[in-house]
Amino acid sequence: MGELEANCAVPSFVLQLRAMCVSSSLFVGRLGLARRKWGRLPQPGGQTGYAPRNMNNELDQLAQARAQWHWRGQGRPPFADRPKPGQVSVWDFPRPPALVRDTREIVVRWGAQELARTRGAWAVRETAHPPTFYLPLADVQRAFLQSAAGGSFCEWKGPARYWNLVDGARCLPQVAWSYPQPLPGAEPLADCVAFYAHDLDCTVDGEQAVAQAGGFYGGWITPDLAGPFKGASGSGAW
Repeated sequence: MGELEANCAVPSFVLQLRAMCVSSSLFVGRLGLARRKWGRLPQPGGQTGYAPRNMNNELDQLAQARAQWHWRGQGRPPFADRPKPGQVSVWDFPRPPALVRDTREIVVRWGAQELARTRGAWAVRETAHPPTFYLPLADVQRAFLQSAAGGSFCEWKGPARYWNLVDGARCLPQVAWSYPQPLPGAEPLADCVAFYAHDLDCTVDGEQAVAQAGGFYGGWITPDLAGPFKGASGSGAW
């Protein structure tokens, strides 16, 4: 990855959301509010990341985090939207999520700059979420990626690292993330990166993608999907 010098300030609402997720206990009370955040620990090289506080309890904690979800794609809730012709319901997606090779053309642009173009993305399909697309690093303009501080932990995919986008004086902080050491079952993501669509132009086979609500989840909403989608206020337990 390109290691460039730049001052990328993360928006305060994103920091507040991630701080809430980190400080909330994953294993006591409202686990849905802290779904992907574990305890903060020093990492090799002096960097700070996220990992389970007590490694002896890692498997138990992981099992608890995975077991807390009620909706698992085996039935739609009464508030689910009825799919229109040509649509699929995100409430039919499974949990644990499915990793599906997507041959549609995925394009990511930052203004006039094309960052990625691929027909080899992995789509992660999880109950209540629009798919998150993980693009092979071989199809990404890696010179624009700068390692960002912090990290998170997903009970399905493992420890994530974040990336800034940097182009001269332009910077988008923590707009991409990856799983260089994924958990078993998520191995195809090891050489991929995903992008938040909030500040980027992202298309799937020419269809404009809309960012999943909130500052944490990174799914892309396209016209072929029926929701509602997790991420909006009040959806933490979905």
